[in-house]
Amino acid sequence: MRLKTNLHLHTADDPKDWIRYSAREAIDRAAALGFEVLGLTCHGFFAGKEEYTAYAASKNILLIPGIELALNGPTKLQGRHVVVLNCGKDIESARTLDDLADYKYDHPQIFILAPHPFYPHPLERVSLFGYLEKYINLFDAVEWSWFYARGLNGRNRRAEEIATIYRKPLIATSDTHYLEYLDFSYAFVEAEVKSAGAVLQAVSEGKFENISPPRKFWREMVYDYTLRKIIFGDLISKTFSRRKSP
Repeated sequence: MRLKTNLHLHTADDPKDWIRYSAREAIDRAAALGFEVLGLTCHGFFAGKEEYTAYAASKNILLIPGIELALNGPTKLQGRHVVVLNCGKDIESARTLDDLADYKYDHPQIFILAPHPFYPHPLERVSLFGYLEKYINLFDAVEWSWFYARGLNGRNRRAEEIATIYRKPLIATSDTHYLEYLDFSYAFVEAEVKSAGAVLQAVSEGKFENISPPRKFWREMVYDYTLRKIIFGDLISKTFSRRKSP
C-alpha cells in the first residue's frame, strides 16, 4: 500500500521549541492533507501518548511515536540532534551516542534518522556535519530537508552524497514546526501493511518516493520562514513569554 508519510513532526508538547498547535490539531491538518503516517518527534520529550495514537487512528493515520534527541559524544560533539522512531519513553534517558547504540541493541525495532545533517544553526550546534559519516552505522536513514531553493541546495546534496556512498535511504520530511509546512516535503512509502514496523522497514529498503519541490528563496525561505516566523514570531514570542512569567 502507498502511504503518504511525514516522519518528523513537532507539536505543542515540545519543551524546547515554540510550537503553537496541539497534537490533535496537527493530526487534523494531516488528515485533511491525506497523510496516513506521521512520526511524532518532540525535542527531548517522548510525546507518544495513547490518546494521540487513538485519535490519529480515528483519522486513518498511523502515529509512530518518537523523539528528537540532543546527544553528546566525543570532543566537539555536544548536543547534536538525532531522530529516533518507534521507541518508548525510556529513550529519554539516552544522553550520548553510546547510550543510543546500547538502546538500539536492546530495542532493534527502533529507527534512527539523521535530521538536517548539514544545516547550521545560528545559536547552537544541532546538526551532525562530519559526525554523520563518522557514525553512519548508527543511522537507518538520512533526512532530505524542505529548506532549499532551485540552485541553492548544497546542504541537501551533501546529505545525498553521504547517503549514496553508504547506501542509506534519503527520505524527505518537513521537520514540521508550522502546520502550513506539513506537506512541503514528505514521502509516499510502499509498505506491505500499515504498521510502524512495516513502514520503517519499507523506508530502510528504499521503497518510497520523495515529494519535495524547491521553495521560493526570498518569499518562502527568507521572508516568510526566517524573518516572519523565526525572528518576529518565535523569538519575540519567547521573549515576551519569559518577561510575563513570575
